[in-house]
Amino acid sequence: MTKHPIEVITSVERRRRWSREDKERLVAACLEPGAVLSEIARSADIHVSQLFRWRKELCRIEEPLLQVASTLVPVIVSEAAPA
Repeated sequence: MTKHPIEVITSVERRRRWSREDKERLVAACLEPGAVLSEIARSADIHVSQLFRWRKELCRIEEPLLQVASTLVPVIVSEAAPA
């Protein structure tokens, strides 16, 4: 018989608050070569999807905005196309 540690939550608060530094530390661990996200998430006692969301939010690269010029081009309509 193996004993597994359990965590007893006695407070009313249902959500844990993670500081930006804690999030950055966990995301940095994900970016290490050979890192396994499920193991990192399990060690922090969070769901893998939460880790993916933090990684997405913290590693967001702003894409350059494309400047599209709107220019009107005249169109000439002819009766028959030249052969």
